Amino acid sequence: MLIALSMLVFLMIHATGDPLALLAPLDAKPEDFARIKELYGLDRPIYVQYLQFVKEALKGNLGASYQYNQPTLSLVLERFPATFTLAFASIFLACFIAIPLGSMAAIWRGKPLEKVGLVGSLTGISIPSFWLGILLILVFSEWLRWFPASGRGGLSHLVLPATSLAVFNIGLIFRLVHSNMDEVLSQDYILTAKAKGLRPPKIYFVHALKNSLAPTINIVGLQFGTLLGGSVVIETIFAWPGIGWLLYQSVINRDLPLTRTITFMMAIVFIIINLLVDLICKFLDPRIKLE
Repeated sequence: MLIALSMLVFLMIHATGDPLALLAPLDAKPEDFARIKELYGLDRPIYVQYLQFVKEALKGNLGASYQYNQPTLSLVLERFPATFTLAFASIFLACFIAIPLGSMAAIWRGKPLEKVGLVGSLTGISIPSFWLGILLILVFSEWLRWFPASGRGGLSHLVLPATSLAVFNIGLIFRLVHSNMDEVLSQDYILTAKAKGLRPPKIYFVHALKNSLAPTINIVGLQFGTLLGGSVVIETIFAWPGIGWLLYQSVINRDLPLTRTITFMMAIVFIIINLLVDLICKFLDPRIKLE
């Protein structure tokens, strides 16, 4: 998978355009362009560049950034803590709100909580995160002045961008938990547990919730992997110094090595997250077989 992804990433990034327009000065002559292409190895065939990339990547060298003139891997790892903090905060907030509410909505089927929750979750999924981010800045930063509008600092800097990312996931996780919980509650073993006289909290939150979480964890893991790859729009809106903002800058500046490194690292993160999700689902539901 990594080999296939590395080929795809390498070819797609090189298809986005020639970085020479940004690397060369405005008054550059044809011989200057030729010298720059030779300096950065851009004069060689694409397959030779790819093989050289793979050779250096196996040594832990993913190239140097055109813009920053630093190793791209160190730049990505330097920004990773900021992205991890934002991703973890948004996913934690989404799970903290959506899982209890989704469970209670399924338990109280047909009650106002379920109806309000379904409408609210659909609204959360439908709201574009970039629009919500701008709206939060206007209300809570410009008008009320409760939270800063940009940058990374204390907990107050994290509230607005984490909320912007969490709203979509709250709606998504709520609907998943509600649907899975509703299905599990109709199973025979739940009816048997009720007939045996087990207390409702134990039935709902030990037996039912545990068996309904496996599909939800799959989605949560994928969403967390997506956020670890950097939320380009939200990090740009809030000037959050993470991988997403770095990716945006690398694309704007045609920094091919940096763009390639970020996308390649995102692919690795997805593979690791998928593996961890499979193992967690196996732990929660022994009926799942890992082959």
